[in-house]
Amino acid sequence: MADRGGQPSKGILKLYDRWSQSGAGLIISGNVMVDSRTLGEKYNVIIEDESSMDLLKEWARLAQQNGAALWMQINHPGRQAPKFNKEIVAPSAVRLSHRAFFNTPRPLTENEIWDIIERFGNTALIAKKAGFSGVQIHGAHGYLVSQFLSSNTNQREDQWGGSLENRAKFAIEIYRNMRQKVGADFPIGIKINSADFQRGAFTEEESLLVIDMLSAEGIDMIEVSGGTYEKAAMMGLAHKESTLQREAYFADFIVKARKRTTTPLMLTGGFRTVSVMAEAIKNNELDFIGLARPFALNPQIVKDFFEEKISTIHIPYIKIGIKAIDKMAFIDTLWYALQLERMGNGKEPNLKMSPWKPFRRAIKENIFG
Repeated sequence: MADRGGQPSKGILKLYDRWSQSGAGLIISGNVMVDSRTLGEKYNVIIEDESSMDLLKEWARLAQQNGAALWMQINHPGRQAPKFNKEIVAPSAVRLSHRAFFNTPRPLTENEIWDIIERFGNTALIAKKAGFSGVQIHGAHGYLVSQFLSSNTNQREDQWGGSLENRAKFAIEIYRNMRQKVGADFPIGIKINSADFQRGAFTEEESLLVIDMLSAEGIDMIEVSGGTYEKAAMMGLAHKESTLQREAYFADFIVKARKRTTTPLMLTGGFRTVSVMAEAIKNNELDFIGLARPFALNPQIVKDFFEEKISTIHIPYIKIGIKAIDKMAFIDTLWYALQLERMGNGKEPNLKMSPWKPFRRAIKENIFG
């Protein structure tokens, strides 16, 4: 929803103004890119310098005007950068299986790795200057930080690959760079996969060890999710029916994580019913309930929960019937993105929107390639 050039648009400001009235305690932004040369989507917000400072300040002011905190989610797509990007980089030259949409990435050089680490830190500092309450490193869902963590996508033989400690070094150095720039009292969180749900990739056991490392570094919050573009577990696509019935996709993992760390934990993915959320909090399994797609359908959902107007929300999974595309969850994601765009234009979400509308939009704007 950004303007051309990656500036926060009027639609973004209106959307977060709306969400400020939702009753949420913490709002975490969508992906903010650290490098204009490599985007996850064509209209990402991009922050490489302070040229958009006035708009960023207004974004922070509007989102937090009713008491919520706003954290900026900071990201680099790595190999999950679609073909429209001129150059795609990653830890290693491992291409996604969706070859129609993604090219083979070029392995990053040592200097480029340190440059990206510096970019994460600079973006975090700009967020602080703009009045955001904190920042979050996106280390999940198969993006660049997640790629470094996985032995499937990180086949390097230098200090950034091989052992788990080496593969986690990229995430740790990003955190350290941010911390050095923003100071001790500015919150820094990370979103991390419980697992990649792919053979030979990042495992639960490795994730728990990385959580140990991040906790030892002093990170302020760890959000747990899972999956990649190739295995969209964050959308509920890699789970048994019994897991879906329990709602929270990664509920078993968060219990294991809680036993390992006192760092505040957030769980996102699958929560739909107030009683289930309340039970997780009561049992001290986590500290934050993460909701995403529900906010695309009901922008004041938390307020409605608290006022007991509703106790649950149904989230449809959007398909067009083309297996290869439905498996990637792109149309589902775009359908919900168009709901956000509607709210940014001052309209209400349209729950009856045809799944072919986001598909046609993707083709028209050449989103995939």
